[in-house]
Amino acid sequence: MSNKKLEDLSLSEIKSYISAILEDKTKNLKEELEDLLAKQEQLQIALKKKEHELQNAKYNVFDSIESTINKEDVATLSKLHQVKLQNIDLFDLLGETVESAIITALENSQDSEPNETIQEVIKELAYQTIKEGTLNTIRVRKILSTILHSAIEVAEATPNRSLQILEPTLKGMRWGLHHSIDRFKKRIAFMPIEAKHILIEDYDTIMEDLSQTDILFLQVVNTQANESTEDTRITLLEINKKMHYDLEELVHISKETATVMKDKFSSFAKTAVQKADSAINSDTAKEAKRMGVQALGVAKDALGNAIKSAKDAMEKK
Repeated sequence: MSNKKLEDLSLSEIKSYISAILEDKTKNLKEELEDLLAKQEQLQIALKKKEHELQNAKYNVFDSIESTINKEDVATLSKLHQVKLQNIDLFDLLGETVESAIITALENSQDSEPNETIQEVIKELAYQTIKEGTLNTIRVRKILSTILHSAIEVAEATPNRSLQILEPTLKGMRWGLHHSIDRFKKRIAFMPIEAKHILIEDYDTIMEDLSQTDILFLQVVNTQANESTEDTRITLLEINKKMHYDLEELVHISKETATVMKDKFSSFAKTAVQKADSAINSDTAKEAKRMGVQALGVAKDALGNAIKSAKDAMEKK
């Protein structure tokens, strides 16, 4: 600064002077920070790698155990599958599958629109995953959020195709949820008395969940939109507005399912519940209880079926 006083300097001169001092006084700290950031990046890569290795190791263990079980022994396979679902990170697998499926659809679309293929992919993934377990708000919200979050990540990585990705994703999610509820409605009529007993115990919760499927869907979209970039948020909210009619269909199927439950259980009074109690310890009853906890399919197989359906849809394009 030679002999000039600070008050005699112009703004640009003060800026240069301060920058030089900051550079000198913080050089070591900046180098240490850059070193730590580099180590952090390496650690994150290593963590991801180990997480992937852990998942694969778990799959190998379950696959090895399952290979020793008689394929006709449904009861044992059911128990193993339930344990597997509790130990495998289903949502991590689902997220990776959604990302891979959308990217594949985009790559295979060439000059054509990938919308229909992506919608079919997401519909199958949502349906196959939701139907593999209980139909409750917390679980469904997690599945839909996982699917949409992965789609958003792909959309933000390819902003010029954001609308092509997000619009069919939302429609596919909505259709997947719609088909899952419709399947549940149809299954009610064929459930054994023990399973009906279980449903009655959870009757209020199921009825409440069915009364707010449209709200759940909107909340998932709004939450993910608010956690995304401004461009993505605007795109998602605009798509959501255009889906009003689609959500009315979702409300309609939910009301139909609620009505079926009311009709089925209106005459299923306390005497029938007591009758069910007498058989509650039977093998049939135990198997029926499993229906209310988890379907017999394995998450990996369910997603595999969805991927196959997606590939079939892409091959037809």
